[in-house]
Amino acid sequence: MSAVPQQELPRPGGFPEIRYKRYVPKIGPSGLALFSGITIMCTLGLYRTGQGNLERRELEREKVWSRIHLIPLLQAEADRDTYRREAAVKEREAEIMKDVKGWKAGESVYNSKRYTPQSYVVVP
Repeated sequence: MSAVPQQELPRPGGFPEIRYKRYVPKIGPSGLALFSGITIMCTLGLYRTGQGNLERRELEREKVWSRIHLIPLLQAEADRDTYRREAAVKEREAEIMKDVKGWKAGESVYNSKRYTPQSYVVVP
């Protein structure tokens, strides 16, 4: 037992290198390509939004002007309807009060000149 102890040594050529660094493969587009793509998409989206706003504003203006041009027609229809209704009321009043002496249908029952009935332009 008097042998000399032998020290362990690496094998000839050494041990293989231990990889301790993080290995992330390069896949996908670069940062510059991503930034450029996002910038182009945002610019295009804002442009389309602006064009949509212009179109919406134009449609709103058209709607307002069409309503403005329809007002005289609608007012004339309302006047004709009111005149027809008042004429029917006068006829009904004349029919109901036909037995009352001195009664004039459609005449004001107030003794004041403050109330003036509506005036109409009747076009045949």
